[in-house]
Parts: sequence; structure tokens; C-alpha cells
Amino acid sequence: MTATALNVLSFLSLGFFLGMRHATDADHVVAIATIVSRERSVAGSALIGAAWGVGHTITVMAVGAAIILFGVVIPPRLGLSMEFAVGIMLILLGVLTLTGIGRTVGSAQVQASVRGGHAPDLHDHLHAHGDYVHRHPHGHDPGAHGHAEGQTPLARLDQSWLGRFAPWQWLRPFAVGLVHGLAGSAAVALMVLSIIRDPFAALGYLLLFGLGTIAGMMLITLMLSAPFVFSAVNLPKFNWRLRVASGLVSFLFGLALVYGIGFAEGGLFTAAPAWEPH
Repeated sequence: MTATALNVLSFLSLGFFLGMRHATDADHVVAIATIVSRERSVAGSALIGAAWGVGHTITVMAVGAAIILFGVVIPPRLGLSMEFAVGIMLILLGVLTLTGIGRTVGSAQVQASVRGGHAPDLHDHLHAHGDYVHRHPHGHDPGAHGHAEGQTPLARLDQSWLGRFAPWQWLRPFAVGLVHGLAGSAAVALMVLSIIRDPFAALGYLLLFGLGTIAGMMLITLMLSAPFVFSAVNLPKFNWRLRVASGLVSFLFGLALVYGIGFAEGGLFTAAPAWEPH
């Protein structure tokens, strides 16, 4: 094996480990932590990480191939728009998590809606329906719960047409991975192009980078999901607080990205946008 071939092989191998490192970027961790906050199995969390990594790899390969093979140049506004989309997505993830945790229902409303319910029989604590943890005044007598188990938001979603599509729960991390891949693909492709002149070797690097990202994100989701999986069964109140925290972090981190990318000096909505892939 020649020295040149050995150097290329070493660089391709490096791509896998850099992909694993790329999975630990702050915005990636925040997004995936918000998504796995409602998971109740370690295996399901690993699949979520894999779905995110596959989505990320698809866009990195697509955009990277356009840059490497066809010399596509991404203008500043488009590059900033791709990164701006990450901030919007984190805000939406935070909002969806916070609004899906549960709503407090006034005891008077519960008494009016529950037939045969009596105020002394009602009490208030956190409880779960599957992986939906929430709280409201309720009783344990027949008909005194306040709502049927099938009337929670996640139960209604499971009963919709999505419930008949087995992998639907992986579509959200897949879509999130697609958006993250758009934001980082240009930087990765330009870095590879500056070092590897052979376009097919550069594409090989991108593929290994993507596989490393998938592996890295699976490991991260396994670690992040552990407290959610454990507390969902044993400590529902703590689980509720963890999910609130994950939603708030995603929302606030997204706001910071939106401001920094969109409105700070050289941002997307300024007169002279300046974008440097990173």
C-alpha cells in the first residue's frame, strides 16, 4: 500500500470518529434530549438516535455531493437560512414538549364534567397513561377520573392514521436530523474538499462521517434516555420536571440561535449578511 493510499485510508477512518464527535454538538444534544424525554425504553431511544443520524447523513451526503462534484456555491443568505432553521426547530420542539406534558384542570371543571364525581373523592397528583405523564384532580371511583385513557393527546395520536404506520414515532427525529444536516453539511464538505482532491474519496469520507454520526447519536441517546426511562416508572414527579427542563432548554437555546443567526451583526435579516460555514 502506497503512502498516499495509506494517508487517504487514515483520513477516511478519521471521518468516522469525527462524525461521532460531531454528534455531541450542543444543538444536537439539546434536540435529541427533548425528543427522548417521553421515551420509556432504552431500545426505543437508540432507534431514535439512529433515525436522527440517518436524516443527518442524507442531507450531508446530498449537499456535500453537490459541492464536491458540481462545485455548487452556497450564498450567505441560503447558508444562514439553513442554520436559522435549526433555531426554529429547537423552539418548536420545546413548545411541543411543554404543551404535551399536561395541563392542570380546575377542580370545579372536573366536578362539572365527571358524572357522579364528588369533591371529597377527588385528589391531585402526577399519574401516567402509557408514556403520557400529567396531573389534574381526579378520583379512582368508576367514572371519576376526569377523562378516559384514550382521550390524552398521545393516545389520540396513536389512534389516528399515524398509529397504523409503525415507524411514525421515528419520523420526528429523522426530520430533525435532516434539518441539522442542512446546517452543517457545507462546512463538512468544504473541509473535505480542501484536503481530499479525489471526489470519490471525498464522498467516502462523507459517508463514513455520517456513519460515525449515527453511531455517536445512538450512544448519546442511550445516555440521555436513562434518567427519563428510570424516572417515568419509579419517579413520575421527577420525570415531569425533567421533561419541563428539557422543553425549556430547547426553547431558550432555539431563541438564542434565532437571535444570533438572524438578527445579530451580519445575520440573516441584516443588510449585509455574512456567513462562514462552521
